[in-house]
Amino acid sequence: MTTCVLCAAPDASPVQLSPGDDVAVLCATCAVALTGDITPGPRWRCLGDAVWAPEPATQIAAFRLLKALPGETWAVDLLETVYLDPEVQARADAGQGEALAEVTHRDSNGALLAAGDTVVLIKDLPVKGSSMVAKRGTAVRGIRLVHDNADQIEGKVNGQTIVILCQFVKKSA
Repeated sequence: MTTCVLCAAPDASPVQLSPGDDVAVLCATCAVALTGDITPGPRWRCLGDAVWAPEPATQIAAFRLLKALPGETWAVDLLETVYLDPEVQARADAGQGEALAEVTHRDSNGALLAAGDTVVLIKDLPVKGSSMVAKRGTAVRGIRLVHDNADQIEGKVNGQTIVILCQFVKKSA
């Protein structure tokens, strides 16, 4: 019985990771998720181990699934720490960049924002779901871009990760 290289589920079968010649043994759920039909949840925590596997095909499959979970803070944090061999990284990114390149994030002044930038809040912002207020003038370092929404970024304010609308920030020099 063959098991999935990502989640160890039984009844897995070889799946071609296009473009390229990489083949990973995946269960039906993981194979469908690689096509873009992925539902966030705790099921994907297995990717934390799989992305460090010695086999390049396993690394590629895990990396692509982690990239498909931009709303999961743990997945974004894990992607920031993952190091893949440059050749493996290129194969993992192949075909993935076109969808992400369409969305651009701009601050209140129209300046282009990039992941890792530092921004400053231009308005007091009440944080939904908590009593915290993010004060005007607060610097938010190391922002993350919400890849499917050009109006939103993520950042840590007072140790809490929050979603911030781009119209309420200006890029720090």
